[in-house]
Amino acid sequence: MGKNMLYYIAMKDGLIVVVDDEQMVTSALKTLLKIEGFSNCVTFNNPVEAIEFLKQNSPDIIISDFIMPQMNGLEFLSEAKKLYPDVSKILLTGYADKKNAISAINEIGLYKYIEKPWDNDDLLINIRNGIERSHLLDNLHEKINELETAKQELEKYSHNLEDMVAQKTADLYRAHTKLKSIINYCADGIIIVDKNGKLEQVNPATENLSGYSESHLLSTNLSDILYGGGLRETLEKCIEDGEAVLRDCYIANALSEKQIPVEVNFALISSDNENEVSQKFVGVIRDVSVQKETDRLRDDFIATLTHDMRTPLTAAIQTLEFFLDGTVGELNDRQHMLLSTMKSNSEGLLGLVNSLLTVYKFDAGKIELVKSHFNAKDLIMQRYEELKPLADKKNIDFVLNFEIDDDLLITADRQEIGRVIANLCGNAVNYTNPNGKIEITVKEQCGDFLFSISDNGNGIPKEDIPNLFKRFSQGTSKKRSTGTGLGLYLSRQIIEAHGGKIWLESKINKGSEFSFILTDVAVKPEKERLTV
Repeated sequence: MGKNMLYYIAMKDGLIVVVDDEQMVTSALKTLLKIEGFSNCVTFNNPVEAIEFLKQNSPDIIISDFIMPQMNGLEFLSEAKKLYPDVSKILLTGYADKKNAISAINEIGLYKYIEKPWDNDDLLINIRNGIERSHLLDNLHEKINELETAKQELEKYSHNLEDMVAQKTADLYRAHTKLKSIINYCADGIIIVDKNGKLEQVNPATENLSGYSESHLLSTNLSDILYGGGLRETLEKCIEDGEAVLRDCYIANALSEKQIPVEVNFALISSDNENEVSQKFVGVIRDVSVQKETDRLRDDFIATLTHDMRTPLTAAIQTLEFFLDGTVGELNDRQHMLLSTMKSNSEGLLGLVNSLLTVYKFDAGKIELVKSHFNAKDLIMQRYEELKPLADKKNIDFVLNFEIDDDLLITADRQEIGRVIANLCGNAVNYTNPNGKIEITVKEQCGDFLFSISDNGNGIPKEDIPNLFKRFSQGTSKKRSTGTGLGLYLSRQIIEAHGGKIWLESKINKGSEFSFILTDVAVKPEKERLTV
């Protein structure tokens, strides 16, 4: 788990103590914090009780009202400061108390004062910043203690400096020997290259992968043995991010003449000068032949399985259709219901099989787009009419907003683009609450075709958005979907195969907007006639 995620969790789990003599205020504030993900909030309507609680529990931030019986906010926060001088403290005050609040900043070290009624967004920002401040001060004291301990240790061993240097030298030698052994006996190739890709150091595994000796490799460039492209771009990315991965490449072994698929993980070597960016990289070359073969066998298995399932499923659906339309005799209501359920489930399974097969074809690069000129508005209207009854059933206001000419033509694969539109619109209808609103907007700008569909539903958490377009992604961390998790992944594959882009913008409790753009696909009718 990354440092940013650990920090995020620590902030959300931080103990927030709220004191206000009005129960309605503490209840509303606790609810707001819970909605924003702060899981550890304790409220008090009596400052004396809050002081007793603080004696036993260490908070991350303290929020107090100003005017309270038993003890006012300044008195309460003064007592809290004696217990936790570095914890951030926020005073909630009316306009008339503003002067006292300002003076209290110097007297008791207030972090902030916020006037009532407060703005929720502003309050939440100050709470987050206050928790962060508390953590930073706490970390600062830890570092100071660590430095003090280090200072004491240094003083303790200052008289034996020569012995310590000798011990460290021996430790470094042992570490160097161990590292050298790891590099020499590692099954993966380990290299050091400069910014131009020139090899400066290699291990025996690299010699085995390439079929060249160390002396020959050190006189060559990595691009002389590594094929598949993207080396320079990968090294440039590594300079920016500190690490980068080069995939879909191979090494041509000089002895066996085999093309060995590899994956190279690069990391930037730290520079001795902090003001200079290092121009050297360490790379780990991993043979992924087994992984590639396993992936191929898996994909071939899925493709074969799904392909062979289509025929019996289609036959079963057709047979059920004969029963349902009365071809083989009349059915009673119960028989009709059972057979209808079987047909619906079979059609759903056939749809899953078709989706899996299509995903495989896109992943394997075995699908070819069949592009043609077609009327964009007609295609969208067709998908709209198919889903309108479902929207009406949920009393959803389903709106179309065309900002294109009625006869606008676009050049694309009509069937696949129709699949994307049906998927995006179907998701909007399925996940929009009853009595909600869905709006489709279609635009044409400088030859580009833009399709957007927005709703006023529950929205999608920001942290879940990057995962929605991945294979088998089902819903979000707040709500699990019953779908296959292939629809949005397949939509992304289709749009990107057209050279376009698909994306999502969403806000919690405000709704979501899915959009895709196809560049330079619009065809004017006059141009179409000339082409024909």
